[in-house]
Amino acid sequence: MKILEVLTYYRPWISGLTIYVERLSRALARQGHDVTVLTSQYDSDLPRYDLLDGVKVVRVPVAFRVSKGVIMPSFGPTAWKLAQKADIIHLHLPQFDAPGVAMRGRILGKPVVITYHSDLQLPTGIFNRIIDRAVYFQNRMAGLLADAIVTYTRDFGSHSPYLSAYLGKKLHIIPPPVELADCPDEIAQQFRGKYKLDNHEVVGIICRLAAEKGVEVLLKALPIIRKEFPNVRVLHAGPYKDILGEEAYAAKLAPLFEKYKSHYHLLGSIEGAELTAFYKSLDCLTIPSLNNTETFGLVQIEAMMNGAPSVASALPGVRQPVTMTGMGEVVPIGDHKALAEAIIRILRNKKAYQRDTAVIAQSFSPDETAVAYLNLFNNLQQGIRDNTAAEPAAYERLRAMRDAADGEVSA
Repeated sequence: MKILEVLTYYRPWISGLTIYVERLSRALARQGHDVTVLTSQYDSDLPRYDLLDGVKVVRVPVAFRVSKGVIMPSFGPTAWKLAQKADIIHLHLPQFDAPGVAMRGRILGKPVVITYHSDLQLPTGIFNRIIDRAVYFQNRMAGLLADAIVTYTRDFGSHSPYLSAYLGKKLHIIPPPVELADCPDEIAQQFRGKYKLDNHEVVGIICRLAAEKGVEVLLKALPIIRKEFPNVRVLHAGPYKDILGEEAYAAKLAPLFEKYKSHYHLLGSIEGAELTAFYKSLDCLTIPSLNNTETFGLVQIEAMMNGAPSVASALPGVRQPVTMTGMGEVVPIGDHKALAEAIIRILRNKKAYQRDTAVIAQSFSPDETAVAYLNLFNNLQQGIRDNTAAEPAAYERLRAMRDAADGEVSA
């Protein structure tokens, strides 16, 4: 099957969305399918055409930017050319260019699938509000043209202003793909030594430095945590310099990073075995996100696969990894005191929150995700469009694991 994946940013850009598409595309390619990614050449140093892990990447030059968006005059002609060769067109939203690509799929008689990754919420301001509404309108038009829309959880689907319109119609739930590089014990130990983590409690956060991620909530919680655990260390993995559109936010947090520099460590972007070593070093992960630009938090699953419980904001979708597995706690959005108290409870008794890591890894295997998408693609090609937004078997498996663990604790 020839599959065209379309999104605004792709690797080496780091975000949950780009990592999702990378993992899915690689899994589809491993299973023998012809996968092409159409995206922006957001950095002029990136090649126009690339081959990454068996996935063809076509990058369209950027003429100029509008906030975090990119304007690409040659995107339409390139999309038309690639759509003609594809069997399935798979769009990843939010994306301004999506309705044009979806319309091309309609004209060509090719099934169009949307995966909706998050609601767009730009920083305050009249200009950003105009952009926000324009992108929402474009996403809505793409949704009307699409044959199917995928989301990660029913929880987010029922709360999202965008997705709730498609419940019981064309909405499908597919677990996101999660995988990590192998990390031998010696590499994990080297990582702990590099950051001097022995005899310290370690709390992790992994995200780019962006306002919606709620980093300041964790910074405010840190003094409370230190009263109970004076030696606690926070490891923050992810890009934190020169983040497009986040310059003011970075400047706002700079004094706090300086104040807590002996306890809060900015690691920058890490990948591969080092990323796995990061998770292996954690006693607890936290996702203090503030709005629906975060819809699940793949990093929670990555941490859980390595035995680290999570403390997550009570956002639709984001709360689901903890809710489904029982491996952590959910706290009110933006409440630094509640965040601190939940982290303290986990640091006191980490083992009480741990679950079967093998079951978690299996439930979010990229190959399982790819199979779920292929089933959807095949059905659409056969004209089968009925859907009830049924819960995936993987989620039922996780809840059974949670209930069994809770039963053991009660007994």
